[in-house]
Amino acid sequence: MLPVQQLALNIPKVNKPRVVVVGSGFGGLNVVKYLPDSRFQVVLFDKHNYHTFQPLLYQVATAGLQADAIAGPLRSQFRKKKDFEFRMLKVQSVNPALHTISTLAGDLEYDYLVIANGAKSNYFGDQKMEQLALPLKSIPDALDLRSQLMQLFEWASINKDESIKDHILNIVLIGGGPTGVEMAGALAELKKYVLPKDYPRLDFSHMCIYLLEGMDRLLPPMSPQASARAKKDLEKLGVEIKLGAMVQSYDGETVTLKNGEQLKSFTVVWTAGVTGDVLPGLPPEWAEKGRLLTDENCRVKGSSNIFAIGDIAIMKSEATPKGHPGLAQPAMQMGKYLGKNLYALHSNQSVKPFKYFDKGSLATIGRGKAVADLPGKLHFGGLLAWWIWLFVHIGFLISFRNKMLVFTNWLWNFFTFDKGNRLIIRPYIRKNDVKTEKVFELNATEHA
Repeated sequence: MLPVQQLALNIPKVNKPRVVVVGSGFGGLNVVKYLPDSRFQVVLFDKHNYHTFQPLLYQVATAGLQADAIAGPLRSQFRKKKDFEFRMLKVQSVNPALHTISTLAGDLEYDYLVIANGAKSNYFGDQKMEQLALPLKSIPDALDLRSQLMQLFEWASINKDESIKDHILNIVLIGGGPTGVEMAGALAELKKYVLPKDYPRLDFSHMCIYLLEGMDRLLPPMSPQASARAKKDLEKLGVEIKLGAMVQSYDGETVTLKNGEQLKSFTVVWTAGVTGDVLPGLPPEWAEKGRLLTDENCRVKGSSNIFAIGDIAIMKSEATPKGHPGLAQPAMQMGKYLGKNLYALHSNQSVKPFKYFDKGSLATIGRGKAVADLPGKLHFGGLLAWWIWLFVHIGFLISFRNKMLVFTNWLWNFFTFDKGNRLIIRPYIRKNDVKTEKVFELNATEHA
């Protein structure tokens, strides 16, 4: 990489207001898509040069899809926009007084700033858990988790240590929301259909998949009917579900619950919660619990030219005292709303307030198994919900290529009961975890 002193943003000056967008998730992608380039210069910043379809990250992690099936290059998405610039840089801070953002390559002035950098994993101050558990918020996270899982099975096949034989295959998922439920179902199908063929000498009855949820039901954002159906389907697949399970600690091998119960596992996946990633430089009073407070036009309260959308934003009203849910649909709708209305706001025209239309919620458990909460208080599960889940997710992928890759992968998996992406491209070793490093490295050395 070039030395810092040789970096420059190289953003041309034009006779238009400049809109800087931070983050290329669902919100950022849609605001750039709908902003008229005839009215604005648009500059997009993201630390990756691609958009990630986060709802399918768990399928990359469990070898169902390759990483590039759920990602698309940002530059190709907006190549037809005349005054669009993308820079693969992390925005380090904001200076609202000077109307600038700071990056490693320098500062940039903005007329309008749209913050859409989403959320990050919330470990609730547990530094040990943050170090040892695996998150699932990005493609690198998913590839790390896939490597860890595949390494787990390879290590088990060469293990001779009787003290870890009964738990080397165990996997603990912390968090019973949509990601945890879908991950548990995918792992259960991997255990049932794929792994016994790959490792005929391993006894997968020793493999336990634990799903822990601190509340009294799975899928808390969804209906009680969906929660009950998901629990029933997962238990049929062999997932051991623990509700009201609060985690006290994890040392790299043992998860200890607050009730004293202990679960042995070298692989813990953290899907228990997120918190907003508020940029440094913004006044603390603009945020609440890690999210930026906005008015009904997505404008950050206290600012005249800074907007926030998606997971980072909290738009309170009588109907939504806690803001909108941290899902793809609110972010997409906010992005579209702001993209279409920013010029009217710039021209001091009256604009209708943002109104979220809840199109429902879906979660899949496995082959032919899913749950759906749709408008009109429709709650159902099974094969129909699964087909709806499939087509909705394919429809929201970023490009036709992504749609074809996912569709063909799913078609192959459906007919062959196989997942063809069981590759350890880059081995994953937890940092500063001497105990497990030693166990696995010694095993590998002795059997080389």
